[in-house]
Amino acid sequence: MPGIDHVDLVVSSLERSLPFYRGLLEPLGYTQASDVEGERGERIVYIQQPGAKASIGLREAKTDGRYDRYRVGIHHLALIADSRETVDERAAWLREQGAEIESGPREYDYTPGYYAPFFYDPDGIKLEIVYR
Repeated sequence: MPGIDHVDLVVSSLERSLPFYRGLLEPLGYTQASDVEGERGERIVYIQQPGAKASIGLREAKTDGRYDRYRVGIHHLALIADSRETVDERAAWLREQGAEIESGPREYDYTPGYYAPFFYDPDGIKLEIVYR
């Protein structure tokens, strides 16, 4: 079945964001990382689950400015968890990291059993971990 191959996120600092994303994603099974040179010579780090084709890429911004999810671009990225316990564990990890949590984890009325927290990465990109 066709799907998403990769999503690249632009961050202000790979040095700051890479540990956050590795810490967030490894317990969700994203344990492989590879470096690629981008079209402008920049370093891109792709993180993925072993055997999966889809990955999340991180690259540094070439211009200044804070992320605004209501401008043209990505509003938020939702990641799948395999259980409510995993969602709760990741939410606890986020609190330990001092991440800004917008809401949850709790059930939302989007679909039956939809359980998630919404939170922000170090640059203010909105993320979600969902189990349903």
